[in-house]
Amino acid sequence: MLVPLYGRKMCSEKFPELYTDIFAKNLCNSLDYDFSELDRKNNSFLYEFGSLEAAMRQLDIMWEVKEYLKTYPKATVVNLGCGLDETGKACDNGSCKIVNVDFPDVIEVRNQLISNYEREKNVACDLKDYSWMNEVDGSNGVVFFAAGVFHYFKRNEVKDLVLELSKRYVGGCLIFDSVGKLGLKLMMSKTLKNMGISDVEGLFYTNNPMQELNWSDKIKITSKGYMLGYYDMKSPKIRFSHRLLAKIGDDMMKMAINKIEFV
Repeated sequence: MLVPLYGRKMCSEKFPELYTDIFAKNLCNSLDYDFSELDRKNNSFLYEFGSLEAAMRQLDIMWEVKEYLKTYPKATVVNLGCGLDETGKACDNGSCKIVNVDFPDVIEVRNQLISNYEREKNVACDLKDYSWMNEVDGSNGVVFFAAGVFHYFKRNEVKDLVLELSKRYVGGCLIFDSVGKLGLKLMMSKTLKNMGISDVEGLFYTNNPMQELNWSDKIKITSKGYMLGYYDMKSPKIRFSHRLLAKIGDDMMKMAINKIEFV
């Protein structure tokens, strides 16, 4: 939970004209935790790009959530595998509801560290146990999002979840990131290792989301490049090499943001 949190804080400090996450900055500053090891990696090329990657993912997802709320202002915004992320608050329009779902131990930590808005609640449940859906009101619309979550699901688990959501929440949508087979391999072997994360297994990938996620005639799929599909990443502080790597990520690693609408 801490590594992506710190990454969002770092990107806010390095590239404020591109990305701002006041929630991540405030939470990191309030924690009694030694970030010195992460601080030492702060200026390394790969770690800096990893933070940019996390920031672009959040920006893309926020763009999609806010677009949905323009049509359904009283919708429920559901953060799947929320960790310590407060994207729901960042997208709040003053009338939507916010639901954060994660494992019970994660929600226990979240409850200790983060205060909820009046229209916000946390649900402690494994995403593969669909009982959490009973806590989600979709009567005024619902937009689900999962950031960096489905990599650790089996393909059939992602499919089953999508199909269940499509049955329960007609008019809603799901937004999530994905990478291709090569991208997943590199993420597991390089990126996570560079961040000091081990003992995790990457499972789900898609090289062609428009074809490979077309599981039902009850869903509509759109997909854009993860790094450059929504924003051009133009900033005087972003290196040319980072932009080049971003293009490679979108084109070769098949890094994408996918939106599945339930029709």
